[in-house]
Amino acid sequence: MSGFTHFDQKGNAVMVDVHEKADTYRVAVATGTITVNEEVFQAITNHTAKKGDVLGIARIAGIMGAKKNSELIPLCHIIALTDCEISFELDEMHRQIKATCKTSCIGKTGVEMEAMTGVSVALLTIYDMCKAMDRGMEISGIHLVEKSGGKSGHYKAN
Repeated sequence: MSGFTHFDQKGNAVMVDVHEKADTYRVAVATGTITVNEEVFQAITNHTAKKGDVLGIARIAGIMGAKKNSELIPLCHIIALTDCEISFELDEMHRQIKATCKTSCIGKTGVEMEAMTGVSVALLTIYDMCKAMDRGMEISGIHLVEKSGGKSGHYKAN
């Protein structure tokens, strides 16, 4: 199982032991997109969606998702986040909403999974709130944009 950190020598799944790692300030940014139909895009941008402020609720859901990451991904450590921000960019031409999640902590292990979970939950919340108007919405492109802190150093996607 060379190269994978979540397996022991026998191939059993394990939580990575981080007790010897130093506490460092860690930041991660992830993003993803949902493509919607014209009716949904207009309802979100004009704040006329039947269920209320879609992006406001998706923002709170994304933050909650990031905070609960270790309950969703089995081998992730519990992370005490020091910050979690969810933002949205609207692209009217392509009827897309881009969600970005920035997470940070001071700890022995990173916050990448928290950022990606935050984005995923925010986008899924948009889908849930708007599915009565468009079941064909498509979530795509969820990925890590940037990460800093820790032994592996700085990462920035191309």
